[in-house]
Parts: sequence; C-alpha cells; structure tokens
Amino acid sequence: MAENNTSFDVVIIGGGPGGYVAAIRASQLGLKVGLVERDKLGGICLNWGCIPTKALLRNAELYNLISHADEFGINVKDVSFDFEKVVQRSRKISDRISKGVEYLFKKNKIEHISGYGKIPAKGKVDVYKKADDEKPEKTISAKHIIIATGARPRSLPDVEFDGEKVISYFEAMVPKKVPKSMIIIGAGAIGVEFAYFYNTFGTKVTIIEMLPSILPIEDKEITKVVTEKFKKSGIEIHTGTKVEKVDTSGKQVKVSVSDKDGGKKDIAADIALVAIGVRGNIENIGLEKLGVKTEKAHIKVDEYYRTNVEGVYAIGDVIGAPWLAHVASHEGIVCVEAIAGVETHPINYENIPGCTYCQPQVASIGLTEEKAKEQGHEIKIGRYPFRVHGKAIAAGETDGLVKLIFDAKYGELLGAHIVGNEATEIIAELGMAKTLEATKEEIIRTVHAHPTFAEAIMEAAGDAYGEAIHI
Repeated sequence: MAENNTSFDVVIIGGGPGGYVAAIRASQLGLKVGLVERDKLGGICLNWGCIPTKALLRNAELYNLISHADEFGINVKDVSFDFEKVVQRSRKISDRISKGVEYLFKKNKIEHISGYGKIPAKGKVDVYKKADDEKPEKTISAKHIIIATGARPRSLPDVEFDGEKVISYFEAMVPKKVPKSMIIIGAGAIGVEFAYFYNTFGTKVTIIEMLPSILPIEDKEITKVVTEKFKKSGIEIHTGTKVEKVDTSGKQVKVSVSDKDGGKKDIAADIALVAIGVRGNIENIGLEKLGVKTEKAHIKVDEYYRTNVEGVYAIGDVIGAPWLAHVASHEGIVCVEAIAGVETHPINYENIPGCTYCQPQVASIGLTEEKAKEQGHEIKIGRYPFRVHGKAIAAGETDGLVKLIFDAKYGELLGAHIVGNEATEIIAELGMAKTLEATKEEIIRTVHAHPTFAEAIMEAAGDAYGEAIHI
C-alpha cells in the first residue's frame, strides 16, 4: 500500500486491460507508476468479460461436439453436464489470470493502491476505502493522471437491473442453474454469445434486436450465416423489433415489443438479459470540478488521449466506442509513450479487428461491403466457402466463408469478414495485411500452409480476381 502523499510520475485510476497495460508499459519506459483499483486487477475483461465468457463458450463448444460425437465414429452414451462446474471453471480461470497480472505488477515494480480513486485537483488523487466515504484514506500525487475506469452495462429506460428477472452480463455469467427460457435484448457480440451459450445447454432463447439484423455492425452476408445457424438450433430471432415495455410483476418477465410493420406482441421468459451496450464510468471521479469535457457519458480526448485539462488523460471504454479490450490496451500504450516522449503513432481505428465467439465464430476488420459502397469505392469481392475447404471438411466445420473486399483500382484490401470455425484466430493475418496496406497480389502470392483454415484467405483473394483454385 502507498503511504500518504506518495509521489508518482503516472497514476492510473482503473486496473482493466487499458489501465494495467498502460502501467506496465509506463514502467518499462522508466516511469514511477501507481495504479488505483478497488477490485481485482484485470478489470471487467479478465474478471467478468473477455476471459471468463470465453471459458463458458468453450464448455458449450465441447458439450455440443461431444453430443455429435457419433458423426466422427465415436460412441458416447448418456452425455450430460454439471452446470455448477461449468460456471466454477470460468471463475477459476479468471482468478488465475488476475493473479498473473498481480505477478506482472511485482515484476515491473508497479504499486497497486487498493481503493476508489478521485481527482480533487490537478496532480492529485484521493484514494477512498469505500465509494461513499466522506474522507479519503490517503492522497497521492502524480505528474500525469490516466483515467481508465471502463464502462458498465446500459439499462433499458425505466427498467433497472434487479439481478433476478432482468439481468446484465454480470449475472448471466454466474447463474445458479440453467433457466428454462431467456429473452436477450440486444444482438451485438455480448447478446449473441450468451444466446449461443444458453441455447447449447438447453435454454429456450429469444433474441430481440431493434436494428435489421443480429450483429448489426457486421457485413450483412456474414450475419445471414449466423442467423440461419441460430434458427436451426432453435433460437427465436426478432429483428427490426423494439422493446416497448418490460413487466416483472408476474412469475415470469414479460417483454412487450413492436415490429417495423406496427405489429405488437408479448414475449414471456424466466429471465431477460439486457445487452444493449455500455456507458462510461465517468461519475464520482472529480471530472466536473476539474472541468474535464464529457459527451454522452464518455470523456473527450485527442489522438494521444489527452483531455482538455493538462496532465489528465483517459483511455479505454470510458472514452467511447469501440468498446474492446485490445483497443483499450493499445490506447494505454500510445498514451504512456506520448507521456514519456518516445516515438509513437496514433491508432488507426479503421484497422481494429472485431470478434464474436459464438459458433460459427465471426471476425472482421475494415469496411463492410455496404460501407465500401457508401464511401464511393469501386470494389472487387472475393468469397471462399468452408463447405468446399479440405481442412474444414476434415474437421467437420463447414459452416461459413471468408469474404474479402478490395479496391478495384489499386487492389488494396478494404475489408475482411469471416464466419466459421477459428474465424477469431485467422483474422490476425488480415489485420497484419491491413496494417501493411497489402494488396490482393501479396495475399494471393503468400504461400499458405496446407491444410489449414487460413488457406481460405488466399482462395478468397484469388476469387476476387478470377484466380481461385479450389472453387
């Protein structure tokens, strides 16, 4: 624990993937670093988001695979699951990784100051034992203060989370038992991942999405594949549908909805999971007194994450979309490199990969077909379906395709979209290609190992220019 009036070069408020990565990089650059975090290191991502949800989804994948083992000539009788152990496994994994971050702090001589951080004035951080304490436990000083307080789930208007009938992803991750039925409001990555998870373990899942498709920021051709797969698995999907009212007075939760044609209906279930996005944790940090500018529950920053107040910075979910752990981490690195005065470069937000870990997986980077056309590009599109792909057939994972979008004039890769097995892994190659401004020529001429799922990238590029071999 830090002593009163301890001085640091950098103090970070928040120990999530933005804050703890910024702390480590700052220490590597020779800065004295303190990090204020009231809970476990790793933030939402390591403790309640990215990592534990992927553990849960892995359980679902494994259970689904074993349930179809006969297709591989393997006889497995009386397949069942222990849901309590499923949840316990994800919690153990989170604890293990959080302890790993603690080790990294010791290795890098970073001081973890336990408590709630508030900024009473420039260069000062008050640390409170409890959020509602009137007096701080200690005050520390810093030349630079980085706010990395993250975000929290948004609730529906006039409908608060009660933790039982109306829940957020927090409660969805640690259920005591499998609900018989669930309504998921919002079909972004979080909603879709939980839909896959609960459906696999037997819950009757209904998805309600206000926009025209599930995963609305993804390429429409890709979302159609997921939609069809979900419907085949028994998930009910209502797109273009608005929630009008949520009634929790009965034994079940009742959600009243209206569709784009004016039709209205009531849908009932044991639980409603609200997954309509997040809002930044900007309250009770001292922003108003300091005069830090905010907009729509997020802090405004420049390309090096400086706020309008000298010496105060902000990174991660608290500054707005894209709300992704890997973005927060890179923002933290750029921020502290700029503070340290070393050469760094602003993030190109057009080259950010996005991943959804349902099955089939979805991964993308760059422009969708729709956006490329909106921006006036003349484009060439290449597609390669996994149903004809050797590795996919051998693995029994033939759903989906790779779709690449090129600028017709220069051959530059504008966007890449994958739906299928291991999509979230093989997108990395296309991230590198985008960063290096690769053209169709470099992708087609790069020798890909055979047999791999990644070969589909080479084939899709070839398809855009009439050079694909296997279709």
